[in-house]
Amino acid sequence: QVQLVESGAGLVQAGGSLRLSCAASGRTFSSYAMGWFRQAPGKEREFVAVITWNGGTVYADSVKGRLNISRDNAKNTVYLQMNSLKPEDAALYYCAATSSRVTVRTPARYEYWGQGTQVTVSS
Repeated sequence: QVQLVESGAGLVQAGGSLRLSCAASGRTFSSYAMGWFRQAPGKEREFVAVITWNGGTVYADSVKGRLNISRDNAKNTVYLQMNSLKPEDAALYYCAATSSRVTVRTPARYEYWGQGTQVTVSS
């Protein structure tokens, strides 16, 4: 069992930066791939980025070059550094864990989810 708790919610102006964190419980955190997803009002949950158990990363095209996912296995934490934010980045951001050994973008492939943290970007 893995429990995930996101933090780092905030309001930022367009062009600004924000860092989200996701703290995980459980001794097997390092064996999971960790993903970030987001969901804006009236839209489906969409993939943002994933980092594998050994540090490989994949990003959605819409965030490449602006967002960076990283993990600290000693702290059982995954991060999402968000730079050059745009109004369309505003959403509820979720972290999730999957035992898959390959990078997956599909929400259904993730076994554990956090409660979400809100990002608001003003234009």
